[in-house]
Amino acid sequence: MASNARLDHRNPLVFDTHELGRRPGALQRLTREIDAPVDLGIQGVIGVPVGAPLELELRLESVMEGVLVTGTARAQAEGECVRCLEPIELELEADFQELFSYPDADDRGRVIAEPGDDAEDDEDRFFLEDGLFDLEPLLRDAVVLALPMQPVCQDDCPGLCSECGVRLVDDPDHHHAAVDIRWAALQGLAGSTMDGEKDEMSGADAEAGVDEKQEK
Repeated sequence: MASNARLDHRNPLVFDTHELGRRPGALQRLTREIDAPVDLGIQGVIGVPVGAPLELELRLESVMEGVLVTGTARAQAEGECVRCLEPIELELEADFQELFSYPDADDRGRVIAEPGDDAEDDEDRFFLEDGLFDLEPLLRDAVVLALPMQPVCQDDCPGLCSECGVRLVDDPDHHHAAVDIRWAALQGLAGSTMDGEKDEMSGADAEAGVDEKQEK
């Protein structure tokens, strides 16, 4: 993946490979704990909160065409259950591996005069820049793949009542009386008829009372 932006060695997700040199077989192991960057996860679903501790374990190996980076990221992810909407937390462990190529070498490690001539090939590759590489794009992809797309608080979470929204795991016996929609209209009509009869009876009683007074 080609990039025109200059890498900043002060960025905690930028790593220096100068110690390896360009000696195939040279190996370096690194551990680093950093604050999680913004939007690390599946936006609006689950992810690592910004600033939360993020532990990185890396293995850097020099090969003919560049530096092979293998690692694991660990953190606490937070989100909400897609069924009952309750907050959930889970331990995240994301593994990743990627080759960061030397900018002056092709995919077989041979030195080339003008790197970047094949734009399509460069788009799918990661490159070292002055011996530095940026782990963030690789980390983001690994975290998304390691997180559940539809997180749940428990595998058998029954979710929410579709009628009133109550959390069903808190009230396993919760239910609503089933109403046959074929009779709903008749029930409404019967209710209207009964109300009309009550009104008529009230009117009749009132007229009877007036007549009695007049007779007296």
